Amino acid sequence: MRKSNLTRALKSSVAPAIMGLALVASPAMAQDADADELAENTEDAIVVTGTRVNNPNLEQTSPVGVVTADQIDLRQANTVEEFIREIPGVVPSIGGQVNNGNGGSTFINLRGIGANRNITLLNGTRIVPAGLGGITNVDVIPVALLERVDVLTGGAGATYGADAIGGVVNFITKQDFSGLDFTVTQGLTEEGDASTFRADLTLGANFDDGRGNAVLSVGYTDRDAVTQGARPFGAVNIDSEDASEGGSATSIPTGVFFGGLFGQVDPDFNGISAGIASPFNFNPFNLFQLPLEQFRIYGSANYEVTDGITAYTEALYTQSTTATQIAPSGSFFNAVTLPLNNPFLSDGLRNAFCGLANIGQAACDAAGATPFGPTLADGSANPDFLTISPQLGRRFVELGTRDNVSQTDLFQIKAGLRGGITDSIDFDVFASYGESQIISTQSGNGTLTRLNQSLNSVSADACLDPSNGCVPINLFGPIGSITPEVGAFLDVGNSSSVQTSLASIIGFVSGDFGVSIPSAAEPISFVVGGEFREYTAFTASDLLSQTPGEVLGNGAANPNQGGSYDVYEAFGELQVPLLSDVAFAEEVVLDLAARVSRYSTTGTEFTWKAGGAWTVVDGFTIRGNYQQVTRAPNIGELFAPVQIGLGNNSSDPCQGGNPLTDPALAAICDSQVAAGGGFPGFTTAGVSVPADIAGQVNITFGGNPNLAAEDADTWTVGVIVQPAVVPGLSITVDYYNIEITGAISAPSEDDIIASCFGPGAGAAGAPNIPGSALGSAACALIARNPDTGAVAGPVVNTPGFITATSNLGVIATDGIDAVITYNTDLDFANLNLQVTGNWTNSSTFQANPGAINRECVGFFSTNCNLTGSIQPEFSFSSRATLQFESIDLSLLWRYIDAVQLEPLVDATGTFLGSPSVDAMGNPDGGIVTAADPNSPFSDFTRIGAEHYFDLTMRAQVTDNFTITAAIINLLDNDPTVVGSDIGTTAFNSGNIFPSTYDPLGRRFSITGRVTF
Repeated sequence: MRKSNLTRALKSSVAPAIMGLALVASPAMAQDADADELAENTEDAIVVTGTRVNNPNLEQTSPVGVVTADQIDLRQANTVEEFIREIPGVVPSIGGQVNNGNGGSTFINLRGIGANRNITLLNGTRIVPAGLGGITNVDVIPVALLERVDVLTGGAGATYGADAIGGVVNFITKQDFSGLDFTVTQGLTEEGDASTFRADLTLGANFDDGRGNAVLSVGYTDRDAVTQGARPFGAVNIDSEDASEGGSATSIPTGVFFGGLFGQVDPDFNGISAGIASPFNFNPFNLFQLPLEQFRIYGSANYEVTDGITAYTEALYTQSTTATQIAPSGSFFNAVTLPLNNPFLSDGLRNAFCGLANIGQAACDAAGATPFGPTLADGSANPDFLTISPQLGRRFVELGTRDNVSQTDLFQIKAGLRGGITDSIDFDVFASYGESQIISTQSGNGTLTRLNQSLNSVSADACLDPSNGCVPINLFGPIGSITPEVGAFLDVGNSSSVQTSLASIIGFVSGDFGVSIPSAAEPISFVVGGEFREYTAFTASDLLSQTPGEVLGNGAANPNQGGSYDVYEAFGELQVPLLSDVAFAEEVVLDLAARVSRYSTTGTEFTWKAGGAWTVVDGFTIRGNYQQVTRAPNIGELFAPVQIGLGNNSSDPCQGGNPLTDPALAAICDSQVAAGGGFPGFTTAGVSVPADIAGQVNITFGGNPNLAAEDADTWTVGVIVQPAVVPGLSITVDYYNIEITGAISAPSEDDIIASCFGPGAGAAGAPNIPGSALGSAACALIARNPDTGAVAGPVVNTPGFITATSNLGVIATDGIDAVITYNTDLDFANLNLQVTGNWTNSSTFQANPGAINRECVGFFSTNCNLTGSIQPEFSFSSRATLQFESIDLSLLWRYIDAVQLEPLVDATGTFLGSPSVDAMGNPDGGIVTAADPNSPFSDFTRIGAEHYFDLTMRAQVTDNFTITAAIINLLDNDPTVVGSDIGTTAFNSGNIFPSTYDPLGRRFSITGRVTF
């Protein structure tokens, strides 16, 4: 009696307060269930992802995968990313394991065709994106109120918009929640780190005799960082070529490139030797898991204002703070002005620099002895003052790490009316508006201007230019020679922000005509409606961030940029039952949909869909659909300014001694150096082009205001089997096929290398294979450092690879999804089994007609899956749960198929021909096995199949208290090491691929939940 009184008191007392608060806060979720489940679980509005037709009696023609609230609870997920990226067929995108390159957001990449080609919805409504790319940060989704997550992977352009090429992820919240739900979760690894704490309080109540309902949910998450140094496989940077300890040439002692010598200051700091004998180990400072602190509030309310008419609203506010941490900054072979009387130059170092600069000994000694600057005390020129311009690589270990703290503030509010027009026709009209702001603050970098000012010192205590409190820097000493005072002078901090908004108005009428064709039992159903959306997005940065090359250790500058566009759309759907209750046709349904969109940027686009479902006999249904979709370019693709940043490249044929073995190759290398201002006979003269620092190269990239929309053809065909002879068993198998032409894309760095130098150019023993493209027009897209010949260097003189955005790409993928569910009573317990699997047959990307049509399923490299993330051929997730009277035991088994180094890479990393015929004439490609000193270490060319097991126990301790405990990565699997040089900087991190393979090891999680 006391419990029921308390429950009634809670419901009646909190309802008015929640109704008001719900106007400024709220969440969402998604589900895939059969029509009967939908009818049981949602009394007012049936949410079926993939269609707006409200008819629960018709079979879905599009495949929809479902993650239920129960599965999320058993997974002990604290953020959406934790369970979304583990769905078979989903390729991990930017997330909590991406350190270098994470801008404070987490994205979803369905099918591996790009995170910008799927839509994220909250209760069927788009969420304001996080940046210029129009992609939603899924970290803002509150987990506590999720009822289910629908993952529609069959294409949904006609229903939700043309950017749903890869599908839709619809997060659906619990509807009409009443009561109290308080949940606290704590997670920790076996190592005692990676602590994650989450707490959520949800209150809900019905009021006015059930005519209204209001819900308020508030939550907090705190996740600790984990450094790569905290795990043995990530603590030391490993060279992928020979498994030795590797690292960066920006090191201690200082790296030097000057006068044709690429070398390093001697350990006694009194001379310069060729080569980098002591590369800097940057791994321990980087992160395997980013920290996260998040506050969130969500509210929703609905009220039946009159019979059959309901007003509703929901609102969401999230504040998330995350941070990346990378190794200390430094002078990354920046070209500096160094006076020969710098007080920190030893006599031996000064003489070495003078020798490289062809300065005579007498002049060198005089320059080192003069205590003055370029002018004497009387104002006349100082004849003995000399400066040189070496490129220096010195790591500022003394100043700590480079940190980038990103704070996201996002709100979105939605309000609408829905109801009935007639007994069989309903309407729904709503408007939503959201804004997102990400403010990023960097520290620990330093600036090039102040570095040069600090280097131009006339004594250990005085700079030539003493402004801004200049402190002289010692770039030529051991660790400890750079003082905190120098750090305070160099590091002035810099910041930038990204602001976006999304306004939308949607209205539609749905129902049935009340008539059916004579051969069918169900009436013809329809939807007709319109939609308006307006996007704005822009970035704003301080002057330091906008200046190319000014912030030490940064990639691209961050100039102010932005734009906006709007779109008006009309859409319609028609579901036509054709047959009912006839032999071999229990039900046949035709599904048609179309959408006309007028973009302010690209004009009018048209998307359509035709599909159907054929229930041959009860329990056996064949379904399929075909769609033609056009996706308009987003703000970033259109308006991002051209700038120079960092990318990755497998190899450079001009490096080392390759040009000396092939005059044609040397001619191309020399011409590229000369085009940048270097002397024409660079490589022919025997100057060795140095290796790229930390595997990174310069790239020139940006938007293109002349882009057109890209076109996609998607189709699926599948079966649903629910045999009556095996009650509780359900099997769905669906084949999908997606092809995008005129794809908005840019060539990869290796595409440009392959187009310029041809298959195998520069490879040992085969410097120029006949029929290669050596000397093609693509060679003009490589703008080298005029001083070193490398494709890396200062942004002021090294554009690097010029990767122009165009509509020349082709993207294609196909495969099979399968889901098996089985529920049965074993007498002593109920058994629930679900197996979700994916086989990706192919996933190819061709940046332009002259580029390689690159196959990336089952492979890893710097090029694959548009981002560098891994897409295995086979993957599945299987959960078996035994439900006893008050205890559930559940085991999750995840399988990731083995992957190998991309077959279009030979032993030196140079690309070979097409996927079908390699440069040696072999019909199926393959890794060249000829002995070569640059070959990847053999153990690093394959990652074996991985099996992960999670064990969960959930106990109903009392009627109002539940405890859940889980062991994640039960067998404590370590990821496979492939070294630091195979893959992109974002996804190959700490010698492994941490977004795909668990870097944290065995961990424990416990949750307490109180409900009333």
